[in-house]
Amino acid sequence: MGASCGHDSNFDGASQQYRRALWAVILINASMFVVEMVGGAMAHSMALRADALDFLGDSLTYGISLAAIGMSLRVRASVALIKGLSLALMGLGVFGFSVWHFFTTTIPDAPTMGGIGLLALAANVASVLILLKFRDGDANVRSVWLCSRNDAIGNVAVIIAAGAVAITRSPYPDLIVALMMSGLFLSSAWQILRQASGEWRRAGA
Repeated sequence: MGASCGHDSNFDGASQQYRRALWAVILINASMFVVEMVGGAMAHSMALRADALDFLGDSLTYGISLAAIGMSLRVRASVALIKGLSLALMGLGVFGFSVWHFFTTTIPDAPTMGGIGLLALAANVASVLILLKFRDGDANVRSVWLCSRNDAIGNVAVIIAAGAVAITRSPYPDLIVALMMSGLFLSSAWQILRQASGEWRRAGA
């Protein structure tokens, strides 16, 4: 896979093209955090709020990734470890809030969910396309790709949940999707932490 993308697992992001791509994705994610957080509150959607938090987390961690470019492998691996841990905490937080919301009866506004979900999907597809050629690299670079991929998957799930809410008039599809997104966060966190810990040990050898 690395050869087909023009990079291998040693690519550390030290290129102007990658820096420009990362800045573009940071701006997209920061904008969509505001849109989805407001929309999630208006629509009473836990899935939209979970996705908004993901956009915020991505904006912050991408900024950290940008700052770490060109630093030593130990520093880059440490940054990736922090991102992996923050993603795991986000996954656990979304899981907890979703379980708690199972005991409420508020039905989300399906049209608002679907409309914002489509907008977020377009933003994330753009981010994925911008980062596609950089999907392989060290843990710091790869974590950026995994987060962007997760966002696109999550948006598709939100759109499906909006349709299910409209059909069933039930809040449960929204909450189920939020739980699925928490699982995706935890899975990606594990991948990032596993690669970053290996690089951290290798840097100290």
